[in-house]
Amino acid sequence: MDVWALWLIIAGVLFVVEMFTFTFYLLWLSIGALAGGVVAILFPDAIFLQVVVGSLVALGLTVFTKPLAARLRSSRGFKDTGTEIVGRQGLVVEPIVPGRYGQVKVGGDTWSATSTEALGKDQKVIVVKRGTTIIEVERWGDTY
Repeated sequence: MDVWALWLIIAGVLFVVEMFTFTFYLLWLSIGALAGGVVAILFPDAIFLQVVVGSLVALGLTVFTKPLAARLRSSRGFKDTGTEIVGRQGLVVEPIVPGRYGQVKVGGDTWSATSTEALGKDQKVIVVKRGTTIIEVERWGDTY
């Protein structure tokens, strides 16, 4: 197998995982892997150069896009849909056991979720906290 194909596979896997996490860190790593793949096409035997270029591209994207993202988030009219999820009602689609993740559907989106109590499938819940990609829920109606 050619080295560029390995870079392409790595980039694809990182991209797919990014689609589940929405953190953008893996997206930058994926683009870095693509850059390494381009170098691999041009210089197939220069493995060190491929790794350096891929790393520099990923690092550069990470460093230079943070201020842009911060500016975007602080701009007037920006709404982070993730923060609006707290307080909304959801429906358990995969049972939640304390200490393990389940899945909850809130609106049209499905989230990985935790809870301090066991929650069964099709149980109504309320979102009490949101992490980067995981929400914390409680049984609907306990306190509301």
